[in-house]
Amino acid sequence: MARKYTAGAIVTRAAQRSREELEYVSEHHSSSFILVVIYLVGMIGLVFNIHPSFIFLTPINLLVSLGIVLYHHPTKNKAFYSFLYIAFMFGFLIEIAGVSSGLIFGEYYYGEVLGPKIKGTPLMIGVNWVMLIYCCGAALSRFFPKRNIYFKSFIGALALVSLDILIEPVAMYYEFWYWGDNNIVPLQNYVAWFMISFILLMVFHLLIKDLKNNAAFTLFNLQFIFFLIVGIDW
Repeated sequence: MARKYTAGAIVTRAAQRSREELEYVSEHHSSSFILVVIYLVGMIGLVFNIHPSFIFLTPINLLVSLGIVLYHHPTKNKAFYSFLYIAFMFGFLIEIAGVSSGLIFGEYYYGEVLGPKIKGTPLMIGVNWVMLIYCCGAALSRFFPKRNIYFKSFIGALALVSLDILIEPVAMYYEFWYWGDNNIVPLQNYVAWFMISFILLMVFHLLIKDLKNNAAFTLFNLQFIFFLIVGIDW
């Protein structure tokens, strides 16, 4: 039996849909605004050297930022949690292997800024991999919704290597990590970043489909802006 719609029902459904859309936009814009404020405070604190201990708030920044972004994930199902687990464990374990052997990224070791470590590797590094892959994946889903996962993962890996180029000078200056005796970043590091990013982005796009998360897109852009500005030799 065909379903009949009255003019009143149509207007009611349209009004409800509009209200839901407005609530969605308002909520996401509020979270994006909070992220902008957090990163603006971080930039000011580092650029103007407000306090020597300010940099040690970095782990809190990572956790709060990731928490805000994941809060807005539309469907928290098995695939979502599988991605979080795989990205964290793969990123963290490969960093442990890298620190221990020097064969993956090159010879490097972590300072104390990123907090507690296991086998010389901060737990926050796993969190950072989750955040970067998720936000990059969200940006790719937004710009290339119809492209295949190989294309999106390749472009995303290039984007994350570009971001790492901005991160490295800041990380070394603020003693997140150090590179060997001369503190020079080897080309090997960027090759490894590309390969790891490509693999994890493939996992992301296999598990998470048609993602719409404006907060994640905002955070991805803020990462570039933050490290570009903080990395300027003031």
